[in-house]
Amino acid sequence: MSLFDPPPPPEPEDVPEPGGSSVLSVSELIAEVKDLLARAYPEVWVRGEISSFHHHGSGHMYFKLKDAQAMLDCAFFKFQQRGLRFVPRDGMEVEARAVPDLYPARGAFQLRILEMRPAGIGALLLAFEALKKKLAAEGLFDAARKRPLPVFPRAIGIVTSPAGAAVRDMIHVLRRRWPGLRIVLAPVPVQGEGAAAAVAGAIARLNRLGGLDLVIVGRGGGSLEDLWAFNEEVAVRAIAASALPVLSAVGHEVDFTLADFAADVRAATPSAAAELVTTPDRVTVRRDVRQAGGRMLGAIEAALAHRATSLASLRRTYGFRRPADLIANFLQRVDEQRERLALLLTSRLRSARADVRELTARVHPGRLVERVAAAGRDTAKLAARLGLARETALAARLQRVGAARARLFALSPRAVLARGYSLVTLADGTVVHRAEQLAVGEAIAVEFAVGRANARVESTTRETRK
Repeated sequence: MSLFDPPPPPEPEDVPEPGGSSVLSVSELIAEVKDLLARAYPEVWVRGEISSFHHHGSGHMYFKLKDAQAMLDCAFFKFQQRGLRFVPRDGMEVEARAVPDLYPARGAFQLRILEMRPAGIGALLLAFEALKKKLAAEGLFDAARKRPLPVFPRAIGIVTSPAGAAVRDMIHVLRRRWPGLRIVLAPVPVQGEGAAAAVAGAIARLNRLGGLDLVIVGRGGGSLEDLWAFNEEVAVRAIAASALPVLSAVGHEVDFTLADFAADVRAATPSAAAELVTTPDRVTVRRDVRQAGGRMLGAIEAALAHRATSLASLRRTYGFRRPADLIANFLQRVDEQRERLALLLTSRLRSARADVRELTARVHPGRLVERVAAAGRDTAKLAARLGLARETALAARLQRVGAARARLFALSPRAVLARGYSLVTLADGTVVHRAEQLAVGEAIAVEFAVGRANARVESTTRETRK
C-alpha cells in the first residue's frame, strides 16, 4: 500500500467517538501528513514541463510542472535561486530537485524547489565537471599562468561568429572608445558540431599572424548546450596554449565555461570585454594628457617666475649695480693674499736655512772624530769597571761557597767518625741508636772514619743516663 492509497475503513469498534481525545484538528492532520511526507520523501528529482509560470515581485517563482497525465504546484523561493543559470518560461521542460510538501493555508500538495535545470542538462554538467577537474589537475587554470592585458593595445584579434550580435557590439564599443585600434576578425561558428575545433584553429592562426597584442574569444548568451563549444577540451587547451593573452567573453554574466577558467582574463559579456581592452579609452587618455600638460605648463611657468624673481633680486645687489667696484675689491684682496704668501715663504726659508746650518755643524768631520775618540775612552772605562765588578762578584761567590762547604762538612756524619766515633747498623742498614735494638748473636756492621767491620753481638747492657 502506498502513502496515498486510501486507508481501509476502520473496524466498528475502532471508530473514535465524536469529541473524543483522538479527534484531530485540520492543522494537526496536515502537520502529521507533512511529517509523513518529509520522512518518506526527503528530496526527489522531478521532470516536467513548466506551465502557468509567475515570477512574483518578491523574487519568488510559482508555476506548475506537468506531463501528459498529471500536474503539480511548485514554489521556487528567491533564496534558493542562487545557482539558477537560465530564465524559466512556460513550455520549457526542466528537471527539478524538490521537497514534497503541503501548503497548510490551502491544504494543497506542492513541490518546494531547491534546484532546477533544463531537462537533459545532467549529462552535460557531469561532463563539464569531469573535464574541469582533469584540466585543473594539469595546472591549466592556475592563477600563476594568468597574464595581464596590455594597457594600450595597438591590434587585437577576435574569435567569434561574424553574424552574431556579439561581434557587432564589440566592434561598436572598440571603434567608439579607441578608433585607431586595429581589429582582426577570425570568423568561426560558435555552436554546433565542429565549433570547438574551429575556435582552436582560429586562436592558433591569430598567434601565427603576428603584430597582435591580445585575442578576444567570445559569443553571446545562450543555454549550456549553446555554449558547449567553449567547454570542449580542444578549445580550452588552445586558449591555455596561446602565446598571446586571451580574454574570454562567452555568454552573459551568469554563464561560466571552461574557456573562462583557462583564459588570462574573463569578461562578463562581449561588450564588457571590448571595454576592458580599451580602458582607459581615448577620451579619458586625451583628458589625462591635457590635464598633465596643464600641470606641467603650470609647473614650468612657476619655475620660470621663481627664476625671474631671483634674477631681479640679484640684479639689485651691489655687485650687479657696481661691477667695477666688486672686481677692484677682489683684485685688492688678491694682492694682500699674495704679499702674505711671500712673507710666509721668506720666513719658512730662513728657518730652513738655520736648521741646515745647525745640522751641518753637528756632522762636521773634526767634531765627528772628537766624538768617536770620546766614545772610545768611555767604552774603555766601562770595560775596566765591568772586569773589576766581575772579579769582585766571583771572589764573593767563592767565599760563600767555601763557608757553605765548611758548614756542610761540620754537619756531616763523616766529620763525627773522624773524631773517633763509629756508626753501627743492622744487616738491613738500620742505624742502631740504643742497645735494646740489638739481640745477642745478631750480626751488625761497624763503620769507621776509614773502613768498616762486621761483628756479632755477644751481650748488651742497658745504661740509663742521669
